[in-house]
Amino acid sequence: MTPPAHVPSGEAAPVPEVPTVLFVCVKNGGKSQMAAALMRQRHPGGVRVLSAGTRPGAALNAESVAALEEVGASTAGEHPKPVDPALAQEADLVVLLGEEVELETGPTPVQRWVTDEPSRRGVEGADRMRLVRDDIAARVAALGEQLGLRPQA
Repeated sequence: MTPPAHVPSGEAAPVPEVPTVLFVCVKNGGKSQMAAALMRQRHPGGVRVLSAGTRPGAALNAESVAALEEVGASTAGEHPKPVDPALAQEADLVVLLGEEVELETGPTPVQRWVTDEPSRRGVEGADRMRLVRDDIAARVAALGEQLGLRPQA
């Protein structure tokens, strides 16, 4: 088999660089964990996914975890953790989830996702979390397209 024309004979094709995305919310127990789990599920191996909180809570939100499990997205091994400032500056993109989260990222590009908040409409519990999950899932899909990632088949 002949190597592609842009790769000199005998040399390996260049390995594409995997982007790093850091999802941040205040407690790192709900929305940022949801975004990370959904991104890992949609683009396994195509992106390095991290999540953290500016004031991490004690545990993951059980309703968030349950809503993710309904669609096969996993938070296995995850726990709330603080933002590592060096990692935030090394990431290719930081996504802030919510209006209340603030983070200095230096030159790292930042997106802010102000997600749907169904509780403002009186929707609570599992129904609330499903709506939040679905909003975040749509944003993750759009971000994957923006980054040129291919979703898992």
